[in-house]
Amino acid sequence: MALLSFERKYRIRGGTLIGGDLFDFWVGPFYVGFFGVTTIIFASLGTALIVYGAAIGPTWNIWKISIDPPDIKYGLGFAPLKEGGLWQIITACAIGAFVSWALRQVEIARKLGMGYHIPFAFSFAILAYVTLVVIRPVLLGAWAHAFPYGIFSHLDWVSVIGYQYGNFHYNPAHMVAITFFFTTCLALALHGALVLSSTNPGKNEKVKTPEHEDTFFKDLIGYSIGTLGIHRLGLFLALNAGFWSAICIVISGPFWTEPWVDWWNYWRELPIWE
Repeated sequence: MALLSFERKYRIRGGTLIGGDLFDFWVGPFYVGFFGVTTIIFASLGTALIVYGAAIGPTWNIWKISIDPPDIKYGLGFAPLKEGGLWQIITACAIGAFVSWALRQVEIARKLGMGYHIPFAFSFAILAYVTLVVIRPVLLGAWAHAFPYGIFSHLDWVSVIGYQYGNFHYNPAHMVAITFFFTTCLALALHGALVLSSTNPGKNEKVKTPEHEDTFFKDLIGYSIGTLGIHRLGLFLALNAGFWSAICIVISGPFWTEPWVDWWNYWRELPIWE
């Protein structure tokens, strides 16, 4: 209740992008807004269609349920509902829900007088998804190149894409993306461990301050990025992980069709070896 009382100070009118006061309301601690309503509509419809697709499918096994994209013969056209049309509508609902959620985040930021860092960061996740289900299939000329909605079927799709280009780990953009993913984990693990160690001191010890945290890393590696800096670094690393993941898949097929190990042959052909 104390938290809810505190939040009331910030439940101010305005800041909406669409709908004005009509959708400017909360349900419990959650701000709704016009884009909250559209998020609910898109998410509910998409979920219902997934359940319908499972109902008309061959199994109720949660691991094997799969909503597949249209066959290659349909190209970029509309497919019958039971032959990929469901996948197309579900994809449209997913994009609508994700974009609505991001715009709802924008409205919340406007209300609180914050920067748009959170919706900006979320937009990179949306970009990665749209790259897989829209941008790459459009570049390749068929919705069939998108991934299916399922657990085992999705894992199979990932495996097939990897082997389709030889060893996918030789994809240079994949290398960059994985490096950013691992570095994000390292940086935020160090940050989280530091905060926990300073706020959970030993018996009869006082809670440590940011000055102690800075001193720890200055002693350890000779430099401390600081309390604000580590969050900026974490954001930078995480956004690059998502961005280069999108790049690594969108160049596989539309711009490079051979095994990725062959891409590195350019190194052998440099004139410096002649």
